[in-house]
Amino acid sequence: MSSMQDEFNQLILRLKAQRDELRVKTHLFKLDVQEDWTALEKKWEQLNQKLQRAEKEGSAASREIGAAMKLLGEEIKAGYERVSKQLKK
Repeated sequence: MSSMQDEFNQLILRLKAQRDELRVKTHLFKLDVQEDWTALEKKWEQLNQKLQRAEKEGSAASREIGAAMKLLGEEIKAGYERVSKQLKK
């Protein structure tokens, strides 16, 4: 497995753990945080679709969409951090 795949897999595992933890707390969300959560869920689905596409199409496609996947993953991470801060208020 390439280091890029390892990096994506680790990112996915970290995001999944953080996502699962936040999903448990959704009943505490304020309306504005719920809107952020909904947008993040859409990005999560996009990331998973890109990952599945990369896995199906092989390493050439993985390289082509790797930067987009990384950027999307970082957007999701930043969004999860924003939601976590809102929950601590």
